[in-house]
Amino acid sequence: MLQPSLAPERVHEMRRLGYWPDFVLTDFLDQWASQAPDRVAVVDHNSVTGQRTALTFRALADRVDRLARGLLQLGIRRGEVISFQLPNWWQFHALHLAALRIGAVTNPLMPIFRERELRFMLGLAESRLLVVPRHFRGFDHAAMAERLRPNLPALRHVRVVGGEGDDAFEHLFVDAAPATPDGFIRPDPNEVIQLLYTSGTTGEPKGAMHISNTLFSNIIPYAERLGLSGRDVVLMASPMAHQTGFMYGLMMALYLGARNVLQDIWVPEQAADIIEAEGATFTMASTPFLNDLTAVAQRRPAAFRSFRVFLAGGAPIPRVLARRATEALGASIVPGWGMTENGAICIGKLDDPPEKIFDTDGCPLPGIEIRVVDPNGAALPAGEEGRLQARGCSNFVGYLKRPELNGTDAQGWFDTGDLARIDAEGYVRITGRSKDIIIRGGENIPVVEIEQLLYRHPAVQELAIVAMPDPRLGERCCAFVVPKPDASLDFGDMIRFLEDQHVARSYMPERLEVIAEMPKTPSGKIQKFRLREAARTLAATPTGTA
Repeated sequence: MLQPSLAPERVHEMRRLGYWPDFVLTDFLDQWASQAPDRVAVVDHNSVTGQRTALTFRALADRVDRLARGLLQLGIRRGEVISFQLPNWWQFHALHLAALRIGAVTNPLMPIFRERELRFMLGLAESRLLVVPRHFRGFDHAAMAERLRPNLPALRHVRVVGGEGDDAFEHLFVDAAPATPDGFIRPDPNEVIQLLYTSGTTGEPKGAMHISNTLFSNIIPYAERLGLSGRDVVLMASPMAHQTGFMYGLMMALYLGARNVLQDIWVPEQAADIIEAEGATFTMASTPFLNDLTAVAQRRPAAFRSFRVFLAGGAPIPRVLARRATEALGASIVPGWGMTENGAICIGKLDDPPEKIFDTDGCPLPGIEIRVVDPNGAALPAGEEGRLQARGCSNFVGYLKRPELNGTDAQGWFDTGDLARIDAEGYVRITGRSKDIIIRGGENIPVVEIEQLLYRHPAVQELAIVAMPDPRLGERCCAFVVPKPDASLDFGDMIRFLEDQHVARSYMPERLEVIAEMPKTPSGKIQKFRLREAARTLAATPTGTA
């Protein structure tokens, strides 16, 4: 069983203050299956099959229970990890809820991950079961899973959605069962129920652990601030293997009794079709999604008649985009900022004045405190830039097998790795990152890991990867390389090398700049700020020289 870093004092204080409600998500599955059995719970639009699947709360609960019995028959037990690399399909919902039914831990994995990332993640988690699609976006996930199995002794089972033979996911559903199945439990709200990997600066992903209380303590005030209820229809195109999709799609919709409509591949025109057909009222996604949807809305305003709130996170909302989106979508555009470790720490309010929407990343949700500190850890006054720290009810309960990296001090302050200013009214503006991570379209790129891989290339003497501004995705990756004497490197060579290392495509640099020498400090450290300055003038074209 995964052990959280959870002091008894924290449990007592969070319950005393009323921030930890002691809910478990299956409480709401059972509630709505009883009170509104014929209401639609989840709708998915599967790009592989071309089918739309709608499940009522009754149908979802039935599939969850049958699947939970199948997990028990596989020998999955309380506290063990099940991993699934699935797009936004109804099976994702069913697997998480079935895991809760038996007290197993859910480990969602992004569909973009390939063998190198998965071998590490599944090995660290000691996952007992891996569920993958047979094919998705032209990639054979089933074949990759089979290649992984020999190197993962803890991985006892692989199941394939849309597969054939004994490994078909559909065989997991068990019909016959006693009235009260052996093995069904209600996990303690302070047991680890989610393991979600996040990229860091250490060169390898970290597995952030959450309990039901940390997740619900964020979801409830989030929904209240945005005025969301069971009458809303939540569109979720952000992957549910991200905290955005998991918490504010899967979990929040079920908590509210709202319909959760899923899109598995982001196609803006199709998103507009779904919004119009399903009557979607709310979504949360990164800023590039907002830019794309706004462009469609300018051509098709009638498709967005039902739509009323877009929460944009992952990157600041450009002022011109916020104005254009508000007019085109006819909706409230709300900024937000958060992390895998905390969920949404700050979001805006529906009645915020324009300057708060355009120039801040929102203010803390109830139960969360933020502050900025100087290099010595002393709190700074309003308006001054410093390292951003957060503490409160939704802070995670540790990194799996990496407690030394938890980044939380004795007073509960978590070092976010960001630089920020906080104004006199408590609104935050992220000004930079002390962590060496590039955010591409809301996706964190593990810079150090990719640099370490590229250093293995025989032509590379020195290199550094920095953010290159992009009007749509916010940032892209630019690699600056000093080649070895008498060696050469071009963009194609670099990409082929990373492909051979099984690196996810979205992690690869999108421009290569070959330079004669690196800018350095007197002590020999590469001055990345100077490379960032150079990158600001570059376009995302494959090759270049500097």
